Parts: sequence; C-alpha cells; structure tokens
Amino acid sequence: MARAAAHLNISQPAVSKAIAALEATLSVRLLDRNPQGVEPTIYGRALVDGGVAVFDELIKSVEQIEHLTDPAGGEVRIGCTEAGAAGFVPTVLAALSLRYPRAVFRVTTADPVTLVARELAQRRIEFAIGAFPDAVLHKDIESAVLFEDRHFIMAGESSKWVRRRKIKLSRLIEEPWVLPPPESPMGLSIAEAFRSYGVEPPPSRVTSFSIPLCHHLLATGRFLTMHPIVMARLGNYLPLKRLDVDFAGVRRHVRIVTLRNRTLSPLARLLIECAREAAKPLARETR
Repeated sequence: MARAAAHLNISQPAVSKAIAALEATLSVRLLDRNPQGVEPTIYGRALVDGGVAVFDELIKSVEQIEHLTDPAGGEVRIGCTEAGAAGFVPTVLAALSLRYPRAVFRVTTADPVTLVARELAQRRIEFAIGAFPDAVLHKDIESAVLFEDRHFIMAGESSKWVRRRKIKLSRLIEEPWVLPPPESPMGLSIAEAFRSYGVEPPPSRVTSFSIPLCHHLLATGRFLTMHPIVMARLGNYLPLKRLDVDFAGVRRHVRIVTLRNRTLSPLARLLIECAREAAKPLARETR
C-alpha cells in the first residue's frame, strides 16, 4: 500500500480510503490483507481486468487525437501467423509505410489460437491477420475474409521431385516431411485432405510452426511440406516449388479478426483498408 501511494504521489491513508470506498460501493472485498502486504481477491482481479479495457479505450482516444494533428504518425500493434509474416503481411506493411513513413508497426507472430485467445483477448494487439479456423472464433470476435488461400505440397528447388510430372500422392508419403503439429487446426486439416484422397497423412519427420526452420530444411532438397500458395507467390525470394501432384490442397480463409465493439486506432483502420486493397487481386486469382 505504501508503494502504491508513492507511485501515485499521494498519502497511504488516501489509498486505503479509496479502496475502502470502492469495497463499500461494490459490497465485496477487493483485497486480501496479510503481514506481507495485500493481494487482489477474485473480485479485485475482475475490477482490474475491466479497468484495463477502460484505459485501453482511453489511450485509443488520445492516439486518435494525436493522429488528427499528425496523420503521418502513430503506432499500431498487430498480430499475424507465421505464414502471413512470410508473404501477405509484409506486402501490406511495405505499401502503407510508403504512404506514412513515420508510422510504427509492432508485429506479434503466433499460431491462430494464441493470437485470438491471448493477444487479442488481453488487448496486446488491435487486430490479427491469418488463416483462422472457425473453431477459434467466438461471439466476442469479429472476422472478415480477405481471400481464400490454398496449401499445396511444396519442395525446395533442388528436390528430385520438382522436375517430375503427374506424381501420385501415395509416392510422397514415405518422404521426409516438415509439418505443423498434428493436433493443431492446420495439422488436422492436412490429415483430412490426405484421407479424402484415400491416403493416410505422412508421418512428420520434423514438427514445427516455424517457417524459417521449414525453409532451411527444404533448401537441402530432401524435405517436403504443405505451404500456402500466396506465401510462395508473394515471398518470391523463397526457393520453393509446387509439386505436380493430383492434389487439390487445403483451402484456408485468410481473415482479419478484431475484438467486437473495440475502438481501433486510426492507423489500424488505415492498415486494415490497405490489407483489403492488397487482397483484391489475390481473391480474384484464387477464384
């Protein structure tokens, strides 16, 4: 309590009085007191969580005022999947940074579940871009589809399979594969796609979400993987080749997801609009 008073530059009795007034108003105990100090009760923690949301909205209002006086400035925190960070998202950031060279972009990469359940829920990011399965979306999330992407079988340019034509899917099963965890949404989708062709999914020699790790292994020419075609197209610095296999791939909807009824900063709204513009030709191509 003394440290809280010092941090707020007020007296300790004033802190105690404020807490007591809150407890009287809410008719619950907010703090458990012990010889070592105090800690929040479940009611106190609920009040803190609500306060975080309130102050987050207040900060967004201040940022909006700052943006109105300086449209080229501002900062935005976004999230994306590993696949998005290797293709579509850099394309969007590069385009917007040309228009607003002093804008600051803070990007968090994670899997879809973490982005929705932790980063968005705790307001660490304003929105996220990626292939989010319906299972991770809930009533507090708003989502908008940007385009449909497909994951196809790919290899490094030195792979023996790159120059072969009309490859049967069954011939690739025993090759070394780099795949996401089988229990993940993407892992389950891959398994379902293989079984729809009457083939059991390949056992993964390396299991990881890491795109750089996957690309290093593909560069050896030995490994195969499932990659989104948009990432391979936009990330043209990557030596990836789609194999000529009778396999329709895995369809995924790339979306923008936000918290329902959350106020977005002006720069976040500009970034979303830029993402929609960048997605239009990709949507036409995938159709």
